[in-house]
This record gives sequence, C-alpha cells and structure tokens, in this order.
Amino acid sequence: MSTDTDPDRTADAERPPGTPANPLNRIEDHAVIGDTSTAALVGRDGTIDWACLPRFDSTATFASLLGTEDHGHWTLRPTDPTATAHRKYHGDTLVLSTVWTTADGVVEVTEFMPVGAHRPSIVRRVRGLSGTVEVQQTLRIRFDYALALPWVRQIGGDEDPALLATAGPGSVIVRGPRFRASDHRHTATATIHDGDVLDTVLTWYPSHREPPAPVDVDAELHRTVGWWTDWMATARTEGRYADAARRSLLLLRAMTHGETGGVVAAVTTSLPEDPGGERNWDYRYVWLRDASLALASLIAHGYRDEAAHWRGWLLRAIAGDPADVQIMYGIAGERELPERELPHLPGYAGSTPVRVGNGAYTQYQGDVFGEVLAALHDARELGVEENADSWALQRALLGYVEEHWQEPDNGIWEMRGPRRHFTHSRAMIWAAFDRGVAAVEEFGLEGPVDRWRTLRDQVRAEIEEHGWNAARGSYRQHYDTDEVDASLLVLPQIGYVSAHDARMAGTVAAIEQDLSTGSDGLVLRYRTSSGFDGLTGAEHPFLACSFWLVEQYAASGRIDDAERLMDVLVGYANDVGMLSEEVDVTTGHHVGNTPQVLSHLTLVSASDAIARARGASTGHRTRLPVHDGGTRSWTGEGERAGGPA
Repeated sequence: MSTDTDPDRTADAERPPGTPANPLNRIEDHAVIGDTSTAALVGRDGTIDWACLPRFDSTATFASLLGTEDHGHWTLRPTDPTATAHRKYHGDTLVLSTVWTTADGVVEVTEFMPVGAHRPSIVRRVRGLSGTVEVQQTLRIRFDYALALPWVRQIGGDEDPALLATAGPGSVIVRGPRFRASDHRHTATATIHDGDVLDTVLTWYPSHREPPAPVDVDAELHRTVGWWTDWMATARTEGRYADAARRSLLLLRAMTHGETGGVVAAVTTSLPEDPGGERNWDYRYVWLRDASLALASLIAHGYRDEAAHWRGWLLRAIAGDPADVQIMYGIAGERELPERELPHLPGYAGSTPVRVGNGAYTQYQGDVFGEVLAALHDARELGVEENADSWALQRALLGYVEEHWQEPDNGIWEMRGPRRHFTHSRAMIWAAFDRGVAAVEEFGLEGPVDRWRTLRDQVRAEIEEHGWNAARGSYRQHYDTDEVDASLLVLPQIGYVSAHDARMAGTVAAIEQDLSTGSDGLVLRYRTSSGFDGLTGAEHPFLACSFWLVEQYAASGRIDDAERLMDVLVGYANDVGMLSEEVDVTTGHHVGNTPQVLSHLTLVSASDAIARARGASTGHRTRLPVHDGGTRSWTGEGERAGGPA
C-alpha cells in the first residue's frame, strides 16, 4: 500500500466553489452509523455529510447535508469516477460495508462507530479485495454548524501521523494516513492492493483534555458487531415483513440514547417536509409521544430493560409539578429548547430556514398523557414492576388530566394555529383514564378508580357527540370541522373502538377519499389546504399514517389490502432499510428528517398486525380493552397488540 497526498488529484478539487459536496446524495441515499450516543449519515458516494458530536443534539461537525462542501464533510471513495458501489449492513448491526468496484480492482470500506466507547469515534477501514484501487479522502472539519473554522495542525511522526482540529470546547483527532492542507481542507490519497488494510479514525474529545489514546480498530469492530448482534438476538419477528421489522427495531435502538434512555425522533434537523419551503424542523429531541410509541414497539418484542430504562428517563424528565409537563425534552431531560435559525446554511435543496431547537416544546398536546400512560401500562404487562415513585408519577399525571381534560390543544401534528378539540387528542385523554382504571383493577394499584372510570365515560360521551360526523359516518379531525385526520386510525389501537366497528369503516372510507394521494394508497396526515396548521405550503404522504392504515386493514380483515399497501411502503425503504418522515410519490424520493422513529415504529406494528392476521405469533401481546357503551371486552386475534401507536 502506498499513499499520495497531492490534493490536486482529488475530485473535490475539480468542483466549482460553493457547489454541494454531495450533489448526487438525496435523503434516501444515506445510511446511518451510530453508537447510541450520536450518529453520522453516509451517502452513496462515500461522503459523511452529517454528524453531530458528541450527542445527537450537539452542534454539527459535518453539515454539508444542509449546505455546501464548505460546511463540512468527509469523503472516502475510489478516485476512479466510474467506480460502482454496493453496500449493506453487517448482519443485524449498524456496521456498514460498501464494496467499491473499479476497472482495476475491488475494495471494501467498513464504517462504524464503536458502541460504549468513552469518546465518540467514526472508523473508516479500507480493505483491498482484488487488484489495485486508488482511494481518496477529502476532509473538511467544521464546528458549530460550520460557524467555527477550527485551528488544524499535524501531530505525530511518520509512523503515526495525526490531524488535530480544535475550536472552542471541542476537538477532533484524525489518525491514519497523513493528510495535506489546501484551502481549508485536508486530503489524502492511497493505493490499496489486494490484502491491504488502511484505517482512518476520527475521535471527538473536549478540547481542554489531552487527545485520547488510539482506537484498536480490530477490537472495537469485533466488540461493536457483537453488541448489536446480541441486542438483536432478543427480537422476535415473524411473517412476511420480519426482515424489515428487524431493521426498524435496530434503528429504534440506535436512536435511543445509551446513557439517558431518551429516544430522539430523528438524527437530523431541517430536512424539509416541503422541499424549498418552510416546513423544516429539528427532530433531535425526545418527544414524549414518539418515545412512548417506540417503547411500545420494543415492549411488544420483549425488551424489558429498555422499558425500565425509558421509565427512568421519564421520571427524571417530568419530575415535579405535572402542570409543567412538556411534550418534548432534550436527551437528558433538558426543558429549554429555544428555536433559532441558522441563516448561514442554505438548507437542503434550498429549503430555509435551517432551524435548531424546536418551539413546539411550549405547546400543550393533551394526547401525550394517553401515550405515556399507555406505554407504562404496557411495561407493567411485560413484567416491569412498579415502584413507589413510578406509580406516584402516573397518579400525578392523571390528577393533572382530571383538572385539564376539557382544554383544547395543539394536537398530535403540533398545529401552530389556534388550539382546538382534536378528536385524536380526546381519545388519548380517554386512554389515559382507561389505563388508570386498568392499573387499579388489574394490578391492584391504589387510585380513585371510580372517579377515573366516570371521567373516562364522560370523555367517550363527548367524543361520540362532538367528534362524530353522523352525516358522513366518520370521526372528524376536531370538533369544529368536517375534515378527517389520519391520526383517527389509532382509535382501535388504543382500544377505544374495535377495528371491525362500522364507525371505523366509515372513518377509513373518508380517509381513503380525502387523504389518499393516488393509486399507491398512501395517505396524508390531513389536508393542509384546510389552513388549520398555521403554515404555508403543502407536504407529502406521512409514512407513519400509511402504516397505521396497514394496521387497520389487517385488524379489520382486509388482509390483502394490508399487504398490498405494506408492499408499497416497504418498497420505499432505501437499500439499507431506512425511511424518513415522508415520501414524494411522484419521484419516490424521501422527504423530511431521517431516519424517522415514527416511521420505523409504525412499520414494526404494521408487520406484527399482518403476521397476527395471517395466524403467526408475534411474541409478547398486550391485551387492549375495547369499550362500547360502557362495557369492557378484550381484543382477540386480528386486533392490535403491543401498545398504542
């Protein structure tokens, strides 16, 4: 193996100034690598164009995904412009393997982030498989979303060269081949022969510390593969879509912070719902709703430790006065998430503003109480024992709901318009009281069960009076409209109504008529033309809503329709099984932040629903009560099991 550090030989040198570092990398062209503390996105062209170190919500070190090459990236690929790549994950892991084939040879690039390491590292190993291949690396290190150009210097000797970059509180050290500087970038070229191995490792550390010791790549690769493989060994997935469900469970774990237990909604910010528009949000935080639903998916597949870990996060995050409960928090339970714009970043596909923080943390969304209490009920059913603090917290939450259940809210979709009585939110309030009743009746916990039962029935009566559109035979989005909303599809999943009920049949028909985007059968969240969300522009089909529709089809006996739509949805996953928030059905391109927790957890639930409908067992089942006219019955085969979604 020989190395050449002439920067003029890099393809990067041929790009005009200001052009994207990865013009061919669309959202769906990315794979994610991570260590359960943070993650990086790797494009098909070998470019890492998004990485926040050391946490998911830290400032970006590589941000060219939201700008140009000048905003930070790390490209590693053959110099042969005709080289082709085939990539996949190593088994049930987040270790990415890309095989590059050129006219002169073949190399494999293995990329991963060591799990459980003291400092976050990105490892990129090149191994020669045949012939001779020249590979190049181009490194533009930036800090604070490219607002801080670091001081970069060479350290080490000829045998152990290293690049050290520092700006403010953070530093990174890059060990491997010697890089050369040219116009605020660093480049290195190496010729890889059959059997050669070239490792490059980037490690973040606090700048006031000494540089950490080099990473033992062989040991960390072995340990990381083993960690992911062992974790996935617990998963029980069956049926036609088991492979997609396993990959989704793995991604859910990847976005669960290893130390705190907080589940981020996605690893990115500001990837647009409406390319070129303003619907660009920061998803690197913990929504109580998304985290609860992710927990429900993990619980349904037997992950008891994750349930206990998340409950601990919840106790810490919302400790204190229930009146102060927020819909979302930082990864460690931080409460202040002020939203600001980064005007120096031009945005993905010119979509501005680029936002960090999320102003929705100040909203009131009544549905989160139902989702949290339902997830904790699922944990009880899995065998996670209550302690004095955990049940006291749930009683306090129910006490708050008792006082405020009649208030309007901003709804599941975080409408920035006036607060309203959203039917989905009202149903989740019903679910909160229902799980309180079940905790007393089924688990012997102490609480004012008669009062909770009465309030549960009051909420139901209100929904049936105001949330039901008798003229259309459908539930409505909120009490002041005849519009429908895809969130109504969860009513059977929480046990409010049977999936077979005529009321759900009418609601499904209305959703199919109003929200379907075409022959594929994918659905929108709601019609943005109604003007309720307080934003301009439109959006694309929301993948979680379409997975909810799959689940409803399966639970109501429309199994062929469920599989037809599921085939379409799974077909939109990229080559490594990742889904973003939405999809453009006209082009097939992914839209919105990625990978999206809500998309993947609803994929798991939809897969389970189809497997149950086809008669397969899906492991742990949570019995959900179906109420009708004040009576309680239990769901049977074909009904939702495993928690609300």
